[in-house]
Amino acid sequence: MTGSTLARRSLGRELRRLREAKGMSQTAAGRVVELSPQSIGRIEDGQSTRVSSLQINALCDAYGATGAERRTLLALAREMREASKSGGRWWRAYADQIPGDFDHFVSLEEVARRITTSQMSLLPGLLQIPEYRREGEWTMHPQATPEEVERRIDIATRRQHRLQDDDFEYSVFLSEAVLNHQIGGPAVMARQLRHLTELAQLPNISIRVIPNSVGSHVGLHVGSFVMFEFPALAATRAPEPPVVYVEGYTGDLYLERDSEITPYRNALAELDRVALDVGESTRLIADKAREYEG
Repeated sequence: MTGSTLARRSLGRELRRLREAKGMSQTAAGRVVELSPQSIGRIEDGQSTRVSSLQINALCDAYGATGAERRTLLALAREMREASKSGGRWWRAYADQIPGDFDHFVSLEEVARRITTSQMSLLPGLLQIPEYRREGEWTMHPQATPEEVERRIDIATRRQHRLQDDDFEYSVFLSEAVLNHQIGGPAVMARQLRHLTELAQLPNISIRVIPNSVGSHVGLHVGSFVMFEFPALAATRAPEPPVVYVEGYTGDLYLERDSEITPYRNALAELDRVALDVGESTRLIADKAREYEG
C-alpha cells in the first residue's frame, strides 16, 4: 500500500496545474468550493486537508478539466480515502513528541520505495541504537523528562521497522567523521558500529563510508540531506516525483522542483564516486568498533 500521502501529493499537484493553466487564482478557486485560499494552497501542497469528490468535481468544472483528468483526480481521492480507512500513520499516537514538520518526514519515510541519505556529522535515525539516540535526545532536549525521551526513542524504534521491508531500499553515505564522534562514549559507539555491520548484511541496505583521506568532497559543502523516491500510484501509473529533505536547526526544507532535485542527484553521483564500496566500508566500520572495544 502506498498510503494516502502520495495520493494527496499527486492530487494537489494536478489541481494546481489545472488551476494555473486556467489562469485562476487560489482565491477564485476557493470561491468555487467555499474554501479559503489558504485551504486551496494546502490541498495543492498535498497536506492533510479534507477534500470531497463534490469539491473535486466542482474544481474540474471550473478548470475545464478533460474527462480523463477528472477520472484521474477522482481515482486519487478514492485512493486517499481507502488508505485512510486501512489505518497507518502509527506515529499519530506520539503526536505530543513529534513536531509538525517531522510528521511530514515520517509520512514520506513510510511510503518511500527508496531513501538515499548523506550524513556528515551523525548517524541517520534509521540506523541508531537506543543508547546512541538517547544521548542525542538529552543533548537537544535537556529539559525533557525521562518519559518524554523514552517516547522519542520508541518513535525511532518504530521507524526502523521499515528496514525489514524487502521492497524498501536504503542507501547511506557516511563521512568517516561520523564514526569518530563518541556519542555516548566508547562502549555505546562499539555497540552502535557493530549494529551497522549487521545492518550492512541486509540485501536492501547499503552503508558506504567516505574516508577522511578523500579530503575536500561535495558532501562537506552540500551538508546532510535525505532523498525520498516513491513507487507508482494506481490512479496515475506513474512514479511520484522525488523529495529532498534538508534539516535545519530552526526549520526544515522539503524540495520538490526538478531544478532543486537535480543538484542533489549530482551530489549523490559524486559521493558514489568517492565513497568506499560496501565491503570496504563494512571492514572500516568493524575496525572502528574494535578500536572502541579496546
